[in-house]
Amino acid sequence: MTADVVSGAPSDLRHRQVRIYQPTRNTMQSGGAKTEKWRIDFDILQGGGRWENPLMGWASSADYMQGTRLSFRSKEDAIHFAEKQGWDYYIQASGAKRIPPKNYAENYLYRSDKLRLMKTK
Repeated sequence: MTADVVSGAPSDLRHRQVRIYQPTRNTMQSGGAKTEKWRIDFDILQGGGRWENPLMGWASSADYMQGTRLSFRSKEDAIHFAEKQGWDYYIQASGAKRIPPKNYAENYLYRSDKLRLMKTK
């Protein structure tokens, strides 16, 4: 028996699809502190009751699960939790890019195929 039957959650929540992925590092930071964990996000419902607040212009939504994020230590833990809850899920492949280390001296290396920057002032 899955946990969603016992939990009392609405039936709309039972058949929603969730995305399991490993987040990339923040582009504004050089470190990769939060990239080891795996995350579950709920997909946005089509026609999920979105509207714009006329007073402030904020976007509002009737989808209460839209901002919910769950973090896990491993991919297997996230898959196990989604299966236990009875959710349909898909795993998004992580496109981890490795940043090659650079030395300061590489700024002044001569390469015949690449022009160096030359400052005149």
